Amino acid sequence: MIVVGSGPNGLAAAIVMAQAGFTVAVLEGSDTAGGGLRSASLTQDGFVHDVCSGVHPMAIASPFFRQLPLTSFGLEWVHPIVPVAHPLNTESVLLYEDIQATANQFGRDAKNYLRLFQPIAEHAEQLLEDILQPLLRMPQAPRHLLPFALHAALPASVLARSTFRTSEARALFAGIAAHAALPFTSMGSSSIGLVLTAIGHQYGWPFPKGGAQSLADALLGYLKSLGGSVFTSVQIRDLKDLPDARIKFLDVSTNQFLSWTEHLLPWAYRTLLHRYSYGAGVFKIDYALRQPLPWRDPRTMLAGTVHLGGTLEEIERAEWEVNQGRHPERPYVLLAQHTSFDTSRAPSGKHTLWAYCRVPAHSDVDMTERIEAQIERYAPGFKECILQRASRHAVGFAAYNPNLIGGDITGGRNTLLQMISRPVPTSTPYRTPLKGIYLCSASTPPGGGVHGMCGVHAARAALHDLSYRY
Repeated sequence: MIVVGSGPNGLAAAIVMAQAGFTVAVLEGSDTAGGGLRSASLTQDGFVHDVCSGVHPMAIASPFFRQLPLTSFGLEWVHPIVPVAHPLNTESVLLYEDIQATANQFGRDAKNYLRLFQPIAEHAEQLLEDILQPLLRMPQAPRHLLPFALHAALPASVLARSTFRTSEARALFAGIAAHAALPFTSMGSSSIGLVLTAIGHQYGWPFPKGGAQSLADALLGYLKSLGGSVFTSVQIRDLKDLPDARIKFLDVSTNQFLSWTEHLLPWAYRTLLHRYSYGAGVFKIDYALRQPLPWRDPRTMLAGTVHLGGTLEEIERAEWEVNQGRHPERPYVLLAQHTSFDTSRAPSGKHTLWAYCRVPAHSDVDMTERIEAQIERYAPGFKECILQRASRHAVGFAAYNPNLIGGDITGGRNTLLQMISRPVPTSTPYRTPLKGIYLCSASTPPGGGVHGMCGVHAARAALHDLSYRY
């Protein structure tokens, strides 16, 4: 069998099939394997930056990755003291792994916070088995899934305002819910915020020591131990470019799949893929710093991930503006402070900073000044820490990786309707009308994030079709 694409989903599909006894070859167009798990020296020698994903709560919680012996292949998780910080004026709100400590910050909202998140965190393992699969399937734990689903279906603005009274609790949830890359008025925009918050309490928000590439290398090492092979710098522009194989998995966008196969696909299936929509792009900056950030609240340095954007209302507006095709003056910014906890990523005493904001799809606007203004708002004097910066706009991301349509890093819009029919409304959306060809990218359920489950489910569908018992 063959896998096209060596991102986490492609590698997961390859591993499942290798475990089942297949001879597996992974074909990667770039000169390095890993997809969104690549690391590189983007600024100065000695500084290691994550090119795409930088913090991995979904990976540490992935039902599949947790089964693999990845520590035996060099993976070491780094757990920051605090998973998430959300600065507000002079003080930050912190998401601790300890749910009670987190709730205690919110005064009259403490009970509301526990009431919402404690059941999800306590049953996170069972819930993730259901959440990280196609939604058009019977759940394994309906007793836990139903209460979660009732909250998850709500717009983030509605859930935040109906549950919390304090600006601190609302802001913390808004910063995490904004990972959905949806307007807060959209149905289902609460879901990712609920999942990521619960994961923070149950598993933390860690990252691999030495860079995201370390996770890719561990997956590659395990695959090779099973007899799998990986070939880089292999350009695929048509299905005819693929060697003969019994099964072919494509870790590619629906757009790429259509460009390779449109003349072969039935009209109805082709029409559904053409209707599949992609979301906003991102503008990203990687920094080499001479010193840590001078946060107004020093406790912010305890967090691996920092959400900048202010109050619920401010983040809500920024995400709405992006959805309207505008570039916010005060964007919602995600930061990762790796070197506060992993000194291997920078020369002694120096630091890295990973930052991005969302922009309209296909944007080539430089958001550097707006991102840095948001950082300065909470860490005055930040600009004096910069040794060098490297930035990439949405158009640049699309050119870097053809899977990132318009700079969309999530594999497609996360609307409730599209999560149900991603990319087609069926319980097995990985199977295509072409015999032996399966989609396993983030354009299939459960969507974006470093969890590998798109590849796992695609491989299980193939094994089922081959009459293997999995």
